[in-house]
Amino acid sequence: MDGFFHEGDLVSVLTTQPLGRALDYKSPEGGCQFGAFVEVPLGPRKVIGVVWGAGRGDYDISKVRAVIRVLDVAPMRDEMQTFLARAADYTLTPLPAMLRLATRAPGLGDPPSMRRIYRLGQGTPARMTEARTRVLETLREYGGLGFTLKELSDAADVTSSVVKGLLKGGAVIEEAAPRDVPYPRLDPDLEGKALTDDQAAGAARLASAVRSGVYGTTLLKGVTGSGKTEVYLEAVAACLSQNRQALVLLPEIALTAEFLTRVEARFGAQPAEWHSGVTMTERRRLWRMVGQGGAQLVVGARSALFLPYRDLGLIVVDEEHDTSYKQEDGVLYNARDMAVLRASINAAHVILASATPSLESWVNADSGKYERIELTSRFGSATMPTMRAIDMRIEDMPATSWISPSLKAAVTKRLERSEQALLFINRRGYAPVTLCRACGQQIGCEHCDARMVEHRFLKRLVCHQCGESQPIPTICPSCGAEDRLAPIGPGVERLAEEAAALFPEARIAVLSSDLYGSARQLKAQIEMIAAGGADIIIGTQLVAKGHNFPNLTLVGVIDADLGLQGSDLRAAERTFQLMRQVAGRAGRSEVPGEALLQTYQPEHPVIQAILTGEEETFWRAEADERRHAGMPPFGRMAGVVLSSPDIQDVFDLGRAMARQIDPLRAIGAEVFGPAPAPIARIRGRHRVRLLVKASKGAPIQKALAAWAGQFRLKGETRMSIDIDPQSFL
Repeated sequence: MDGFFHEGDLVSVLTTQPLGRALDYKSPEGGCQFGAFVEVPLGPRKVIGVVWGAGRGDYDISKVRAVIRVLDVAPMRDEMQTFLARAADYTLTPLPAMLRLATRAPGLGDPPSMRRIYRLGQGTPARMTEARTRVLETLREYGGLGFTLKELSDAADVTSSVVKGLLKGGAVIEEAAPRDVPYPRLDPDLEGKALTDDQAAGAARLASAVRSGVYGTTLLKGVTGSGKTEVYLEAVAACLSQNRQALVLLPEIALTAEFLTRVEARFGAQPAEWHSGVTMTERRRLWRMVGQGGAQLVVGARSALFLPYRDLGLIVVDEEHDTSYKQEDGVLYNARDMAVLRASINAAHVILASATPSLESWVNADSGKYERIELTSRFGSATMPTMRAIDMRIEDMPATSWISPSLKAAVTKRLERSEQALLFINRRGYAPVTLCRACGQQIGCEHCDARMVEHRFLKRLVCHQCGESQPIPTICPSCGAEDRLAPIGPGVERLAEEAAALFPEARIAVLSSDLYGSARQLKAQIEMIAAGGADIIIGTQLVAKGHNFPNLTLVGVIDADLGLQGSDLRAAERTFQLMRQVAGRAGRSEVPGEALLQTYQPEHPVIQAILTGEEETFWRAEADERRHAGMPPFGRMAGVVLSSPDIQDVFDLGRAMARQIDPLRAIGAEVFGPAPAPIARIRGRHRVRLLVKASKGAPIQKALAAWAGQFRLKGETRMSIDIDPQSFL
């Protein structure tokens, strides 16, 4: 849609405020165009909004206020408006909340001249203090990115005078930043790595799809270590050659360091980054540049989908099966699905890359809805690891140990050969439960129905639901008994303690997201391990996400049965994916790798599928089971969570909703519940779930909106509707 509004014309402005609709304003002096970002008065405040179209004129014209000013940024394109509106309809999210996702950059309304940037200099301060050291370490940690004075002061936890004191010796330099500059140009014509025949064939197909200029989605399925990244970088090259923009989504910030290095090797410069590890100043620069075409390639987290691209031609969703692509609070969306939606509007191509794709993507490829490219062998001389189960029923080991004799012997053999071993357990902290041996009470969170997890590294008990923490007690809060509290079960920290006792000469590194203060520190640890700085790696699921440790030849999974517990719809799928991904860390260089799974259920079908590598057989069986049950991706589901500090209020509302289901009954949907959520209280709020199940073609969003619209929420009661839920907690 094109349109220009002259001074005084009525325009409809959508703001990020929770008003439910756009408001009428008068176009400012000089007029404004459709999609312009503007500042408007709202009550006594000034807020940012977007010109969404012509005004409705249903308000007293004499009371309509004027737009204050038009911001000096590229207007929102009509395809972006369409994307936000359709995403809002799909996820049942108010449009202002969607606009908030699309304007998450600081200082959009600031004039450029207001900014001064602080960077690391070459000088040395005359004297060092603890505060000055923190400033310099912060600047080093962020690799030369610019900070405003407030950003740097906050990040280093110092006063602004400490930063300014470092200017004198040149340890920190201050630069005027009159405008946000474009990112260095990437050269798609530089020569890439030599590809194998099947890599080259896959790259050619992807490049052709990108050059076609029409929407399409391709599942790029390749065993771990098969070089999927190099293949899809050729599709990026094809996109850049057409002067279109590309986006690569990664599931974990810690993956970006290695990826940026590979991008620079391929295109001669680094791309733009968008994730929580980037300074606010860089966020603002990227947001502006991507709208002007000054950023060709963005590498980012799921929220990078909502940046205002000028001409987006390719979206790559790397490790597309990863659960971190689902936003579980605020706006509930799946970045994989939103990538497909955005690409369909932009006539762009989507590449879903994974060694272990989600069942949804596998079914879409199997049915022909998506193209499929498969890489069946590892790059170079590397081979897939051999996989074997360790039957824990016949292992002779103490009750307080978790590393079996068989696994210990395998690790010892690798250490003797100066190779690395990885011990994997999908539990953060030291122990998942703290039990009083006097009264049997397990220490729980005061605000949630969840056990407190001991984090010995932090010397605290932490609730993984709400983040509440407390010092590790010595007295039972229930019965008052002293020194009777005992940690039960292993976490990653406890496993590291046991490994240190079993292998006293080994250098041990722990990879768990909560042990590092920043994304940069975590990246540095991963780089240290990849360079051979550790003999044994102890890790949570963080280690399964695409890292390349060339000297790692053994993976030991401590509790392969952990994910099979419970009644999660996707338990089998996720266990299969996680175990195959973790095992895939081994043997990625010349030396063959081995993966050992400690299990009490070696005959379980999922464990057998993991060991045999019969992936297609597993997916087909899993698909048949879901099809028979009418479950996603062969049916539609929505989760409804009601929450309130008052348990009676949520159950009363839940029962009323379960009785008045005419809009859902009209589309043949079923309603289950209400029932207490598996975690029935979080942050002091009681939680009740209802589950809606419908056939695949049913208009579930429209029916859900009509159903929920029958009820008024009273007091502090909240309702959250999750289309296609991934978590049932």
